[in-house]
Amino acid sequence: MSTHFDLVEFELSGERYALDIYLAREIVEMMPITPIPRAPPYISGIINLRGEITSIISLNHLLSLPPNEELENRKIIVLTTETAGGSNVGIIVDDVHSVIQVSEENVEHVGEGISSDISSFVKGIIKVGGDDAEKKQGLVIWVDMLRLLKDLENRTQ
Repeated sequence: MSTHFDLVEFELSGERYALDIYLAREIVEMMPITPIPRAPPYISGIINLRGEITSIISLNHLLSLPPNEELENRKIIVLTTETAGGSNVGIIVDDVHSVIQVSEENVEHVGEGISSDISSFVKGIIKVGGDDAEKKQGLVIWVDMLRLLKDLENRTQ
């Protein structure tokens, strides 16, 4: 029997991405973000989420993708505090599609041919779709959010 992974599938700049569901605390609608002066470019600002100050990260910026400011479906995926090293952190995504369950045989691990800058933050490429006409076929990039956040932490030290 193969291993299965539960992931949150979301969209950035027209492409499909995913992260481990256990890293996500909740998904909230986009809300006004207060910019922080002199913050690194990947920090969009902060929000007040039910009395908790939450830092908001632009995943588009971190992954060198063009920003999508006009999308009405934009969401914030709030990460668990354990994921973010004890801090309240959310990431902006263009849209959240669904929770998907992926079997190990549908995950292609990133090879050496891809830039090491990218491959260090990608757990794998997921092949989705197939028999069910309701499911969109294609590829989903599985982002290693823990490594991405760890890298940000190391940049600021």
